[in-house]
This record gives sequence, structure tokens and C-alpha cells, in this order.
Amino acid sequence: ELTGSNSLYYKTVQNINYTHCQWHGVRRRLTCWFDGPAYITQCPIQAGQNFKYRFTLLNQRGTLFWHAYISWLRATVHGPLIIYPKQGVGYPFQPPVEEHVIILGEYWLRDVQGLERHVKESGGGPPGSDAYTLNGLPGPLHNCSRDDVYTINVSKGKNYLLRIINAALNMEHFFMVANHTTTVVETDGEYTKPFKTTFLMLTPGQTYNVLIKADLSIGKNMAMAPYMPAKNVPFLMKTSCGILRYASPTVKVDKLAQKSPFSDQVKRLYPNHQWSPVDVPLAIDNWTQRGPDGGIFAASVNNVTFRRPMVSLLNAYYNNLQGYYSTDFPDKPEKMYDFVNGAPNNISVDTQSAIGTQVSILEHGWAVQVIFQDTGTVGTEKHPIHLHGFSFYLLGTVGVPEGRWAVIRFRADNPGMRFMHCHLEVHTTWGLSMAFLVKNGKGKMQNLPPPPPDLPLC
Repeated sequence: ELTGSNSLYYKTVQNINYTHCQWHGVRRRLTCWFDGPAYITQCPIQAGQNFKYRFTLLNQRGTLFWHAYISWLRATVHGPLIIYPKQGVGYPFQPPVEEHVIILGEYWLRDVQGLERHVKESGGGPPGSDAYTLNGLPGPLHNCSRDDVYTINVSKGKNYLLRIINAALNMEHFFMVANHTTTVVETDGEYTKPFKTTFLMLTPGQTYNVLIKADLSIGKNMAMAPYMPAKNVPFLMKTSCGILRYASPTVKVDKLAQKSPFSDQVKRLYPNHQWSPVDVPLAIDNWTQRGPDGGIFAASVNNVTFRRPMVSLLNAYYNNLQGYYSTDFPDKPEKMYDFVNGAPNNISVDTQSAIGTQVSILEHGWAVQVIFQDTGTVGTEKHPIHLHGFSFYLLGTVGVPEGRWAVIRFRADNPGMRFMHCHLEVHTTWGLSMAFLVKNGKGKMQNLPPPPPDLPLC
């Protein structure tokens, strides 16, 4: 918890193989070295090493979050970053009597790094998670955790602020409190014009602050439910529930139903198999690709599938290291076809992408407009696009609608290597990302400073 004028000093001591932190949504002026994405602004912190993150908050307030930033470890290490208004500055809405942070997450019984390796090697889609969680608790609809239910105690007639964060890897989620209306007052650390809604839709990486008035007299369920816009993609269809409990010695909270109306409408996508043990070789010499038509899944921006280098791009730029990236990222798609309805991958309509580490150069101070167009090459899907280092005119993490488009604008006034990627982790793994290189300006406060002495090495 910080205020809008605090400086943050956070020392990461590494006792596992490698990872590091990213401060999602924080506007770090001239502190690009502490941004966090692996091989973009720093190398992973190796076991036995430590690294101190140092930056000052610049007139920010609201709900953000921090998370591990390499492989799919974001699923395991994450938490809220709450920035309160400066002393003497209140909220632009009626102050609540209490505030509660709610983190929507995914949980796997398997090693998430192994899952990512499997996706890369097989060329297929990502396996679904084994549970969805509210503040780490799956809730009563999961057989192993019927007593592990996240609960908020409230008093009738009082107003409460819920700070809701979607820290899931690959799933968008609905969130609602039964029979209550919430008022949205902030998204991605930016105040919004208040509006009322009975449910929220959060893409991975998004945050919402909502006000809720406890205007009933009995406890009600709050729930998160997954949403998958892409067709024929298997995922866990199960709701995770919590309780909004009203303070009353005479009220008995009804037992939660085993199924919600939402899950009654769907059928299980995974068939039930009875498996028998079988001897298999330890070495496989004939790989079977799991993508469509015997191929592999890949993703791209302007027909370029991003390949992460083995050194930090920011370090390569600052020290003029050659051969790690090129500056010829295309400003528009190099292959045109029917983006909305898709096109077959054949000789006449080639939708294959190039593989490379290409960045786009931005002069300091430029006003930049980016148009995001979702394509239907395999199937339309919503993409939560996240741009590091800037608050753009729309949202900090914008969900590009299925088969449609969105436009953002920002001022390139923060020098350094700025990563832009889809916040569905599997899409970043497949290459749906790129980087902007914002050059230094002419003023004293417009130049990237030298790297810190404890910056991890690759």
C-alpha cells in the first residue's frame, strides 16, 4: 500500500531458479530498467541473486498489481498494489466504510512451466486450469475445498469498495454479487465516470474498483465465472463462489447451490476417459504437432511472430549490442486478406507470419495512434492488449473485441524499450507481442539513465 507520491524500493531475493517482478500499470518515468518483462528490460534474477526495484509513483492512484514475469509463473506469484490518493486528497466519490481486494486467479495441479513447454513443443493449445479462485480459494463447488470460501462481512446500509483484479493467465472472467448492483468508479488505476452494472467482465491484467451498497438483510453469493470467446477451445466450466455475509445474529446464510444457472447451460468439453497404465518410451523421435491440420499454433502482430532474445533488449539498445533485434517492425500488415472473416492458409492467401525480434522506433514526444484489428485466421477471439510504460487514451489493458477493432493514442514521452503484448499468456508465448523503442529527448528529464549496478545479467 502506497500513496501517489511515494517512492518504491523493493528488494527481490531469489531462492528459486529464476523469475522477477513486474509492476503492472505503474507509470515509471525514466526507470525503464525496473519495468520487469523478461529479456525486454532485464534478464531473470538467478538463484542466489537479488535485485532492488527503485521507482517513484507519478501522480498515480488506484488498484494495480504486481506479478512474476517469466514463463507462466505469473499464475503462482502475484499480489495487489494499492496506491491511495495523496494526503489531504479524497476520493471523487463517497468514501466507503471498508475496502476489500479480490483477486481472480487460476490454479493448476501441474507445473505451469511444464505446461508452457508442452504448448511450445506440441504446437497445440493450452490445457485448462484445474480451478478458478477468489483470493486463492476455489469455493464450495470444488470437491476438495467446500469449506474454503472467501467471505466479506458487511453491515446493512453501509457502502463498500471492492478492488477487483483479474490475475488469471488465459481466461477472462465475469464477476458479480447476487441481487446487488455495483457502481464502477475506476479501471486500471484511472478514475471513470461512475456507472452502475450487475456484473463485471475482466480480461487478464485488468482491474476494477466498484462501490457496492449492502442494502439487503441476508447473505448473498459473489461469484466469478469463466468466459471463452474463441470457438472449440476447451476450458474448465465451473464457477467459483464467495459469500457477502450480513452481520446479524439471527440470519442464517443459505447453503450454496451445487450448480449455478450459468453452468447448467453447458456440457463438459472433455470426455470422461478410463485410463489404463501403459509402458511408454522415455525418448520420442517422432513428434506429432497438436495444432490445426497437423501444424502448430502461432500468433503475430503485423505478420511478425515475436521471438524473445537471450539478452535484455533494453541492455542491447543502451550498450549498442548488435544482432539481437532489428528496427524494421512494419507499421501496417504486410499481407492483406479478409481480417474479419478469416482466410485459409493456402498458396493464394498466405497468412503465415515471419519470426523475428523487430522493434518499432518512436521519436521522443511523438503522438502515437495504434489501431488493433482482431483477425479470424483460425477463429475470432478477444485479446487483452497491454502496453508497458504508458496510460493510453482508452484503458491500460484494452480488450480488442472478437473480429473487430480498437484504437488507442499515447504520447511517446517515456524513453526506453516498451513491451506491448496480449495478456492471454498463451498468446504471448505464441508471439503476439512487440516492442516500441522510445528514443531519448533533448531535455534533462527526457533521457534514459544508466542501468542500476545490481541489474541481473543473462
